Amino acid sequence: MSANLHRLCAGLTLAEKVSLLTGRDFWSTRELARIGLRPIVFSDGPSGIRGQAWDERDPSVNLPSATALAASWDRGVAGAYGAVLAGEAQRKGVDVVLGPTINMHRTPGGGRHFEAFSEDPVLTAELAAAYTEGIQRHGVGATPKHYLCNDFETERYTVDVRVSERALREVYLLAFEKAVTEARAWLVMSAYNAVNGATSSENPLLETPLNDEWGFDGVVVGDWTGVRSLNSARYAQDLVMPGPDGPWGEALVKAVEAGEIDEAVVDRKVLRLLRLAARLGKLDGSPLAVPRTTPDVDPVRFAREAAAEGAVLLENRGVLPIDPSWVRRVLVVGHSAAHPRTQGGGSATVVPAHVVTPLDGIRAAFPAAQVTYRPGPLVENGLAYLAPGRMTNPVTGEPGAHVRFLDSEGEVIHTEERRSSDLVWFGGDAPIEQAATVEVHTRYLPETGGEIRLGVSTLGLLRVTADDHLVGERHIEPVGTDLGAALLAAPVEAFPFAVHQDRPVELKLTLALRRADAGLRNALGFRIGLLPPEIDDERLIADAVAAARDADLVVVVVGSNKELEAEGEDRHTLALPGRQDDLVAALAQANPASVAVVNCGAPMLLPWASDVGAVLQVWFGGQEIGAAVGDLLTGAAEPGGRLPTTWPADEAQVPILRIEPVAGQVHYDEGIHVGYRNWLRLGRTPAYPFGHGLGYTTWALEDLRVPATVDPAGEDTFTVRVRVRNTGDRAGKQVIQLYGARAETAIDRPVTWLAGFATVRLAAGATGEAELDIPVRTFAHWAGGWAYEPGDFTLTAGFSAADRALTATVRVG
Repeated sequence: MSANLHRLCAGLTLAEKVSLLTGRDFWSTRELARIGLRPIVFSDGPSGIRGQAWDERDPSVNLPSATALAASWDRGVAGAYGAVLAGEAQRKGVDVVLGPTINMHRTPGGGRHFEAFSEDPVLTAELAAAYTEGIQRHGVGATPKHYLCNDFETERYTVDVRVSERALREVYLLAFEKAVTEARAWLVMSAYNAVNGATSSENPLLETPLNDEWGFDGVVVGDWTGVRSLNSARYAQDLVMPGPDGPWGEALVKAVEAGEIDEAVVDRKVLRLLRLAARLGKLDGSPLAVPRTTPDVDPVRFAREAAAEGAVLLENRGVLPIDPSWVRRVLVVGHSAAHPRTQGGGSATVVPAHVVTPLDGIRAAFPAAQVTYRPGPLVENGLAYLAPGRMTNPVTGEPGAHVRFLDSEGEVIHTEERRSSDLVWFGGDAPIEQAATVEVHTRYLPETGGEIRLGVSTLGLLRVTADDHLVGERHIEPVGTDLGAALLAAPVEAFPFAVHQDRPVELKLTLALRRADAGLRNALGFRIGLLPPEIDDERLIADAVAAARDADLVVVVVGSNKELEAEGEDRHTLALPGRQDDLVAALAQANPASVAVVNCGAPMLLPWASDVGAVLQVWFGGQEIGAAVGDLLTGAAEPGGRLPTTWPADEAQVPILRIEPVAGQVHYDEGIHVGYRNWLRLGRTPAYPFGHGLGYTTWALEDLRVPATVDPAGEDTFTVRVRVRNTGDRAGKQVIQLYGARAETAIDRPVTWLAGFATVRLAAGATGEAELDIPVRTFAHWAGGWAYEPGDFTLTAGFSAADRALTATVRVG
């Protein structure tokens, strides 16, 4: 294949070569028919495949978030997760998945952590490799991202991360290394930020270690609008997205013709793009790298199972699991019970065909019980999108809205019949670049009378009418310089007006489009909903407490909101929004049979955790979150998760919380001491340690066997065996975690570090043996190369970073 690719490249003109290195449009590359090259189609995202359009008319399977996947600590689950995404990609005509996101949880304040895996490099690396392999074994490309140190959102386009070479090698590069060297990823995405003074798309790290040390022969694609200069063409950055414009194009042709950039630099990029096309079956005459096969995984069933596999039982005082036959009255409380967050906000968002809410799932799990619901205090302070059943398209008479795109002369150039008020165009057929105005027209049936507050999130000059009467006109400008976040979470403007209950009102929204944001000329967000009225939280809490006193079981679902966990902004607090803490504390006092279900993507403060009967962390559990909650409460499924991050008792404990660049820089001064390593170094005790998680049975580790010596010069891996017994009365899952340590050392090392892990499933009373293949490099440190300090190291097997069930010594060197 290599000779054929070189032949094809040699037959191209310089202009043709350069043209291939910038996208054709938002989601695809250019074609070149004369050599049989067809477009390569990309799509977000890491937890579901959106396709080329963000459109409720073409729904996607919404899998649990990446933190839920990481909490499974299960390579098999990660591989199946990738396979489901590959199947969805094939169904939607997508060639390359822009995932997994494998940046580190350096601090719990990162706003996009729901989309990444863990605070530990080994756990992240193992699951990233399995996820990548799960996608690519079906002939679809995977794109580990964002290379490198895109571990927070604040000033992400411009910030310069200052980090030691040792920390880069031991912590931040490890997951990318394993995805490339073991799973053979076909692409890698470069990040927006700079690392040690150089923007990621213009950074020597793209060559060393990615290409020359790891043998990466795929395509480095820039994050969308992340490649910003001609200078980046001199580096191992291969593809600019989106198109059709970018910083290369004619400027790169002229630089080559002037001798400023060698044409061989362009050839190398073109060869990599052709190789990717050949692997994907997009280049005539070149064999597929992997035959395209349909994954044998039911995506909806897997979404339900994966949600349970990643759910973490943080606390249990004998309440769970619950036999449905003895429960007569169940009270479900919380805004998130009826309106859960199934996914985080931003470019990873997909539109599922349906969502099983926790309220739905509990009703199904307790069919003989009387299940009542109380909303509790408000959680979401933002838009509640208009219910499709209360929207009528005035043109078709079907549920939804009629959308028109008009040019500068007022002529209609495109129409759509939509079924939602949450409208985003991110590519697709809509001619946004040619449009001057967008109109959304719907007939809305109010649920209540009086004044409502219509809220709209978009950018541009907006005019709103109700029954042909002007409600208001606003000029909405983006906040900050993050254009992607502005698109996906634009400011919300309120338009109050009076309505009559169950009397339809004609709503017409007219938006004059902005033209200032060149990077997002073919993207648009236009979200319409209701803003909350003033609500008496005290009354809502009292109402829930009164109902709780008579219930056999209380399930209160609490969680974050759209403002707390989304792309483009970091978190400024780990507290649950609103009065949710007060709600749970009051319910726990009213009824000891209270179970708190936590619906968030990253660590939260749970000050009431010791007062409730049980605490179940379900993350952003995907579209089947409610079905999984029902399974977990009744014991139909085991809570299989263990924490992939450390959870604090209060914010003052957190070693690194706020991410605020100073003079455009963030210094990773903690070096290799990331996550639980930093907690241990500082001698702080969290609410829940890394790796913590309970189940519905009990376990004992009975034997740990390690080799007496390990020779770094002669071995890549060594085997550790751990005997484990299920000492309880039901089958279950356990995660055996192996940690390394060295008491006396001349090297700055973590107090302990994860060396490996294994997932075991055993019947009641059964004994099994876990076999862990551990890289010898777990004992190494970076000192301009991998180096080993000879002597004795301790290996500890346990069920969390704080557990020291069994220990053994191995001599290195």
